[in-house]
Amino acid sequence: MSAEDDDRTPAAGSSGGTAARTELYDLRVVVDRIEGRSVCGMKVGDHIDLVESSRLCLPDGGHFCLYALQAVLPLLPTKQRRLPPGDWLERDDLVACPDPEERLIMRIERTGIRSIPTEDLT
Repeated sequence: MSAEDDDRTPAAGSSGGTAARTELYDLRVVVDRIEGRSVCGMKVGDHIDLVESSRLCLPDGGHFCLYALQAVLPLLPTKQRRLPPGDWLERDDLVACPDPEERLIMRIERTGIRSIPTEDLT
């Protein structure tokens, strides 16, 4: 299996072998639009960042609705990885909040890529 197939690339400089590294995207989840009424107080453009594999970061003074976040969380580990071009998760980036009155639509954006020692990941 090649490095492109499994997202791990060897790191140079190890004696007797190579340390595996995993490339992961940093992500931003952005409120793309609100088609109903905003009950949670979020606005278009509000966002949360996922960086360094597992760190969620809010802008100073910002907030993100727990229910909107729970809708997008299961997709984030997959969006952090390079996927085959035909994979639907490679093409699709919109997620809906579960509140039917709010109809808040979020967009998952890739903002950068990091090479992390695989042994540092859980």
